[in-house]
Amino acid sequence: MSSESDKELIRQFKAQETRNLAFSLLIRRYQQKLYWHIRRIVIDHDDTDDVLQNTFIKVWKGLGNFREESKLYTWLYRIATNEALSFLKKKRTAMFIPMVDVEHKLSESLESDVYFSGEAIQKKLHQAILKLPEKQRLVFNMKYFEDLKYEEISEILGTSVGALKASYHLAVKKIEIYLTEN
Repeated sequence: MSSESDKELIRQFKAQETRNLAFSLLIRRYQQKLYWHIRRIVIDHDDTDDVLQNTFIKVWKGLGNFREESKLYTWLYRIATNEALSFLKKKRTAMFIPMVDVEHKLSESLESDVYFSGEAIQKKLHQAILKLPEKQRLVFNMKYFEDLKYEEISEILGTSVGALKASYHLAVKKIEIYLTEN
């Protein structure tokens, strides 16, 4: 997944005769990574599919105007992150769920999710992650599961590298405490 091949994809997308093929290749290249990124935010499989579909619709509409000031995948992650957070916000509003109860609802979704095949320790880790504040949860997921560099996360979330390092450190400490107490 080199930036050169991404640039070629963008070039092909901007050419009308190769647009559909380029978009299919882009989906094939990034669908799984974006799925898991979104899934770690919204937890539920069906909700993840909906958010992923909305993400790719936004990508289709915006890719023609992409200025390539950032890497393609950071731009895609930014769209996916914003779509996932918007989805959760709409869900909270529609269900009249107070902010403090959102993590509980997500944890219940994790418990009943037939698509989650993790062992008990994995489930406990995910429950610990759900206890984190939203920003710490995002940073932890991107750093721990997706192995993104702080600079990349900074581009995606629009936060300084120093603040991200602090968020990650706090998240790790809170997860350690949760895992030892539960």
